[in-house]
Amino acid sequence: MRLQIDRDVLAEAVAWTTRVLPARPPVPVLTGVLLVAVPDGLQLSAFDYEVSARMTAAAQVSEEGRVLVQGRLLSDIARTLPNKPVTLFLDGSKLRVEAGSSRFALPLMPVEEYPQLPPPPQRVGSVPGEVFGAAVAQVAIAAARDETPPVLTAVRVEIDGRSLSLVATDRYRLALREVEWDGDDAGAERAFLVRARTLNDIAKSLGAGSDVEIGLSSGPGELLGISSGGRRTTVPLMDGAYPPVRRLFPESSDTTVVVETASLVDGVRRMALIGDRAPVRLTVTEDEIVLDAGTGEDAQASDALAVEAVDGPGLSIGFNTGYLIDGLSATGSRYVRLSFTQPSKPVLLSGHDSADATDTRGYTYLLMPTRVAGRADG
Repeated sequence: MRLQIDRDVLAEAVAWTTRVLPARPPVPVLTGVLLVAVPDGLQLSAFDYEVSARMTAAAQVSEEGRVLVQGRLLSDIARTLPNKPVTLFLDGSKLRVEAGSSRFALPLMPVEEYPQLPPPPQRVGSVPGEVFGAAVAQVAIAAARDETPPVLTAVRVEIDGRSLSLVATDRYRLALREVEWDGDDAGAERAFLVRARTLNDIAKSLGAGSDVEIGLSSGPGELLGISSGGRRTTVPLMDGAYPPVRRLFPESSDTTVVVETASLVDGVRRMALIGDRAPVRLTVTEDEIVLDAGTGEDAQASDALAVEAVDGPGLSIGFNTGYLIDGLSATGSRYVRLSFTQPSKPVLLSGHDSADATDTRGYTYLLMPTRVAGRADG
């Protein structure tokens, strides 16, 4: 095995591949990254028996071959090498890494003991990388962090013809993003669960430059395959029955308010300064939203924000500040519309690019209210 590769290309490829390495591997061999020199470049692979990552980086290969070396050690070395072409070559029981005057010799791990990566699942469609990354980030914030029940740590992905929907909830909020996508079968309908944290990490790592191809395997041990720009990841699907959350979205509202998103986010953050656990109360009037937090002997804060439009009677309702900021920030829009039914019912947030709020960005966020200590809601 012998090849030459650009320092930045190597550092990026090793960093991306080794991000899936387990912190506490069940067997030592899983700490390794598999390097395979092939005619069209250097192929890097990592696997923890659940998530797999494979990437092919451009390289000038003079001798083909395959080796297994400590992944995190190679990653540390690659990012600190001088900005010179890097030569990798096999020298007995060591992998030599040379760049400029820097020299490293890495001991080899038993490549024959490395598990075989799962084959890529069959492609079912594609979506622009920027759209996919944004959609996953918007929805993953609403997934549960704990494992009770495990199914709520997942994002539910639904394929319906030319539409791709992502849904997540932790019982206190519910996020939904719908996007158009290029499905290989226009009549296909499929739904599956994938762990939210894993899906979000994968989406972040792919970047936004290329289309993301989605693949699904069938039968025992179902896998989701995600590939983009020469990077391919597989992750197992989760079992379980996801709750029928779509029915929670209200069909109508009594009061709607349109406000600049950044203004409302800043206002809620000011309320959060008196304590992360203090809920924020929103009081809607004819021409403004009044924010206040804190009661009694505790620290208190208040503010008033101008609104673009109000339709319906005024009301007063409290929310968890962190959850509210999450939803507002995730809209990614200049304006947000808040749709209320009753003070005891959840509010529906949707992002819009104009103040008339007739356009849509395909993202909605449902947030349960919380009682403000010492005050009666409504």
